[in-house]
Amino acid sequence: MSTGDLLDIQPEELQFPFELRKQISCSLQLSNKTDNYVAFKVKTTNPKKYCVRPNSGVVLPRSTCDVIVTMQAQKEAPSDMQCKDKFLLQSVIASPGTTTKDINPEMFSREAGHNVEECKLRVLYVTPPGPPSPVREGSDEDSSPDSVSENGHSNVTEFTAASRNFNGRDEPLGATFETTTLVSKVTEERNLAIDQQRRLQQELELLRRQVSRNRGGISFMYVVLVAVIGFILGYFLKRT
Repeated sequence: MSTGDLLDIQPEELQFPFELRKQISCSLQLSNKTDNYVAFKVKTTNPKKYCVRPNSGVVLPRSTCDVIVTMQAQKEAPSDMQCKDKFLLQSVIASPGTTTKDINPEMFSREAGHNVEECKLRVLYVTPPGPPSPVREGSDEDSSPDSVSENGHSNVTEFTAASRNFNGRDEPLGATFETTTLVSKVTEERNLAIDQQRRLQQELELLRRQVSRNRGGISFMYVVLVAVIGFILGYFLKRT
């Protein structure tokens, strides 16, 4: 911390995590140590490279003010990563009620008899923070069944309970399989009976046509055949 009679300036160096083609900002905190209004102004040796907001202002008695310094994106990096740029912060006691609009160059002129306090700040380039380290995966010991979980219970208990639940589901699954097999078998027998019924009906119809064509009357064998077919047809109809 840089300490003067009027302002405390923190930090006393402007540190920029240097990265090519990227704007970088850092901040200064100005603390008024007095019971007076203090006007300040920020100057730099390289004004085209930096943007200071605010570059001038008033710090009220016993209060603070933040100043943001932004370095423009750089296309090249210094070979030694050293920066020769410097900043100068001037401060002076101002009249009560002074605002930023009232600040003028004469307020910071020693020739005009003003007691101007000056603080020089240098610029440093620092290495930007690296990416966060990846989370380490758990070891084999951590994933073993004998390891203890976060709530203090052994994972073996949870594994046993899960196994029981899984085994408990085997019985309804087996029953469902047997039921499905039985239904499939009954359906197959029903389809077979229907097919045989259809064939018997076709043979009966063919027999009726032959009888109608026979002018000599119905023989005894035809009567017996019709009776047998009717018996078989009735048997299959009862089963279905």
